[in-house]
Amino acid sequence: MTDVTERIPLLSAPADDPIPADDQLLAARLVAPRRPGLWVSAALLLVLAAMLVHTLVTNKRFQWPIVRGYFFEHSILHGLELTIWLTAAVLVTGYLLGTAVAAARLSKNPILKSLGFGFVWLIRSVPMLVQLLFWYELASLYPRLSLGIPFGPEFATFKTAHLFGGILAAFVALSLDVAAFSAEIIRGGILAVPAGQVEAAQALGLGRGRIFRRIVLPQAMPAIVPASGNLLIGMLKATSIVSVIAVQDLLYSSQLIYNENFQIIPLLLVATLWYIVLTTVLSIGQYFVERRYARGTNRRGDGFGALFRRNLPLFGRGGLATGATGSGS
Repeated sequence: MTDVTERIPLLSAPADDPIPADDQLLAARLVAPRRPGLWVSAALLLVLAAMLVHTLVTNKRFQWPIVRGYFFEHSILHGLELTIWLTAAVLVTGYLLGTAVAAARLSKNPILKSLGFGFVWLIRSVPMLVQLLFWYELASLYPRLSLGIPFGPEFATFKTAHLFGGILAAFVALSLDVAAFSAEIIRGGILAVPAGQVEAAQALGLGRGRIFRRIVLPQAMPAIVPASGNLLIGMLKATSIVSVIAVQDLLYSSQLIYNENFQIIPLLLVATLWYIVLTTVLSIGQYFVERRYARGTNRRGDGFGALFRRNLPLFGRGGLATGATGSGS
């Protein structure tokens, strides 16, 4: 017992080092924790980035003067215009069709649900290039299409060889592909809304249309928008696949030029830089749309400046100060 009492004073603070008061603790300056591994990894990444920039600038085989000369060439801009138009048209058409397919999959009708599932299963199972070639060669399977009464007389006929050109085949194939994937995105966003929200709205006597517009859709959009943005950017890059059927998009326009002057790398860099510009613009737009639908939630995040500082180790102290100010307010 004596040994225990003799050890108790050792556990208390020394007389010359008093315990700080609460106001002193609250007024103390926050000190960022030391993370040597973070600084070492950041230094390595900076060295690798510097090496990449150095080789891009100093390697004369990239032929940047030629890239600059063809960047605004007329045929390149024409292919860029077709790429943008095809991406926008495919996205709008695909999402309209995908919304209908998602509604069919969410329907209580077993026939509609089965048809919606079968459409999604089939389109997602076939590679996009195969779909594109199938629609481009549709005339070999069906030389003509007709409108009329099923199993009865025909009112009008169309020759598919004249109807399905390269652009229409690309539009149909890409639209169906977007429809299948967007249907799953929309269905997943709607299913993410708790069922209790709909039941509470029904208990208040709200109609189905108003419940969907006012309650389901606003809560589903934060889950739909990020995946839709990724699908849009992926579809922008996937339009380059139409070059295999000689549709003069951005990539095929570059190929036509380097087939004449054999400047393969510079022309591929021209197409690459334009794709980077377009995806950057779409990424910025996606960021602001996500912020728009994340209002009132804790997922909205900060602005571009805070986001940039928070992701750079060199600005770690600034990010900590911003977080401390926000938590204190």
